[in-house]
Amino acid sequence: MTISASMYRRADQVAFTVNAHLPEEYQAEILTEQLRAAKEVLAPRGLARRKVLVVGGAGYIGSVLTGKLLDAGYQVRCSDLLLYRNGVTVTPYLNHADYQFMKGDLADPAHLEKAFDGITDVVILAGLVGDPITKKYPEASGRINDDGILRLIDACNGRRLNRVIFVSTCSNYGLIPEDATADENFELTPLSLYAKSKVAAEQKLMALKGKVDYQPTVLRFATAFGLSPRMRFDLTVGEFTRAMFRAEDLLVYDAHTWRPYCHLKDFSEVIRRVIEAPPERVAFEVFNAGGDVNNATKQTIVDTIKAFLPAAPVRYQAHGADPRNYRVNFAKIKRVLHFEPAMTVRDGVAELLGALNQGLFSDVEVNKPFYGNYELAYP
Repeated sequence: MTISASMYRRADQVAFTVNAHLPEEYQAEILTEQLRAAKEVLAPRGLARRKVLVVGGAGYIGSVLTGKLLDAGYQVRCSDLLLYRNGVTVTPYLNHADYQFMKGDLADPAHLEKAFDGITDVVILAGLVGDPITKKYPEASGRINDDGILRLIDACNGRRLNRVIFVSTCSNYGLIPEDATADENFELTPLSLYAKSKVAAEQKLMALKGKVDYQPTVLRFATAFGLSPRMRFDLTVGEFTRAMFRAEDLLVYDAHTWRPYCHLKDFSEVIRRVIEAPPERVAFEVFNAGGDVNNATKQTIVDTIKAFLPAAPVRYQAHGADPRNYRVNFAKIKRVLHFEPAMTVRDGVAELLGALNQGLFSDVEVNKPFYGNYELAYP
């Protein structure tokens, strides 16, 4: 099977235009990988371009990732159950020729078959995200985060997929010593139902080597921040920034605990790079997704916002309900994928304040379930 001229042009574009900012020798690797994928994945199936299935693509991260992939020339199919009545997040893309939305449940085999049709790559973002929502809905968490995700992992086999990317969490590290930073080999001590489900899925994927016809990659995401069509204000940077902008009585627990943070644009960039990377760099690999520049304490987040809003009131209290405290090492993703974040926490605070100053997100109190993972439309 030969590679058409259009496929070669697409491979050249990915290697040298989309990735023009990367080292030349790595661009050459990407070109080789794109040509391999064109010959082995696209041509035998009569496809001209890769089509990415984003499972959970209407959420906080997925709705930003969708735009990133479309801009990079990919076809995108979004599968989402719209558990937070968040259908509005897909409407900007519905008229895009390379976008398709399919509402459906992971538990429905018929939906999965339709969702997988013609797909070359899969990104698994789906699930109940965070400790509060999984604690509030433990049965739904088990059905979606455990049974549903494990069923989806099994369903990926036998479809000649080029990439399967599972989005996990740095929360898997739990509580670590103050003087330590967690790399990908650090012991996993998940403290929440959410993180325990992620660890179980990771372990299942890593045990599939030699047993399936796809090569998964696990990305342990830092705590997300940034603007999104499905904006969330139940995550630290967004929550603190909005509260301080509104001069609310913000109470910060355990201000000196550490977390890693990462902007949605940077998460989307990481996923794109994994899709395009040579398999020897990413197959059956785990990466912490983020950057050292955004390891921060809650106090650092407050101080960053205070630089914009010096009069904002903040109170502090020790011994909150969330004991997690971890700094993360991002050397591997920098070395292997040449990734470093383009956006800092300060950048994220500035862009959110810009939106708030324009009167956006004025309906948060009356539409709270949309703006955070507080309750489900279909428990």
